[in-house]
Amino acid sequence: MTSINEQPIPAARPVIGEDEIEAAVRVLRSGRVVQGPEVAAFEEGFSRLVDDRHCVAVNSGTSALHLLLLGLGIGPGDEVIVPSFSFAASANAVRLVGADVVFADIEPGSFGLDPAAVEAAITPRTAAIMPVHLYGHPAAMDKLMPIADKHNLAVVEDACQAHAAALNGTPVGAFGAGGTFSFYPTKNMHSLEGGMVTTADAELARTLRLLRNQGMEQRYANEIVGANMRMTDVSAAVGRVQLGKVEAWTEQRRANAAYLDAHITAPAVTTPPVAEGARHVYHQYTVRISGDRDAAMAKLTEAGIGNAVYYPTPIHRLKPYWEPDQKAGRTWDLPETEKAAAEVVSLPVHPSLTEGDLARIAAAVNSLGESL
Repeated sequence: MTSINEQPIPAARPVIGEDEIEAAVRVLRSGRVVQGPEVAAFEEGFSRLVDDRHCVAVNSGTSALHLLLLGLGIGPGDEVIVPSFSFAASANAVRLVGADVVFADIEPGSFGLDPAAVEAAITPRTAAIMPVHLYGHPAAMDKLMPIADKHNLAVVEDACQAHAAALNGTPVGAFGAGGTFSFYPTKNMHSLEGGMVTTADAELARTLRLLRNQGMEQRYANEIVGANMRMTDVSAAVGRVQLGKVEAWTEQRRANAAYLDAHITAPAVTTPPVAEGARHVYHQYTVRISGDRDAAMAKLTEAGIGNAVYYPTPIHRLKPYWEPDQKAGRTWDLPETEKAAAEVVSLPVHPSLTEGDLARIAAAVNSLGESL
């Protein structure tokens, strides 16, 4: 139980400081509040995180995924291979462009797509692979990219949880045809709300800019059918402030994770492994619990330790996917996905934690040892 002098430690804590407030107010006072100079500056700054790729800012991470699929021409008749162990937005974006979702299983360590499962899922209709860099750990891009090249498939990176993550020195968002990021308030950096698409293809970048702005580059000179997925300058100004802080925050997350790795010793709790060559940025510090997870979470909550399950229900079991598959007689064999959904628990790792907080987290987890 939390003592009277101990405040609960939240699982996540969005950072909105005076710098962010001042940036937002500055833009509001300027009168240039949508798709203006702040957005352009944010795009330019973010490109440095992704090997200087073209960056296109939008209003959410989901819009980033949707827009990239549209820009690549993926639609009805196509299939996209997606992990079921992810947030529903990954698959939703595929459905929104009219393509079919094909689920593939994950690797147990990284929680990313299993390359062997991906290769087995490829059909003549497969148009793209969507690796998700879940919890901030890069997917096995060194193995997935050769598979995509062999079969002439687009790779759409869902890096919405992985700002500044990398594999063998290459940042996520700089591997495939395009990458996508989210700036939701609980992400490693945020813009209040927003997203970014990254690509090395200048022509694709121009198409994405048209698609986000009703299909026009010049006002009333519509070139294609587009939508309104623009980012506001207020969001971009906040994002620019956060961009200047994300590297320090990332190193603090990594240091916090290292502390927990070293101090969590409960035998029923497995700390998150990191693949060789991977830079894990710990959007979440996600452990596996081999005993009674619900009881463990209840005890952690009683001790004032924030915790959560991301994601308790794999996407293929959610109603919009489960019911159509049942009617079509389609089933998915995803044992590692099912196992992960039953075992994972995410613990606080955000950069606002103190060393005392970390000690409390480790002690509370270790106290579970004999009860699981």
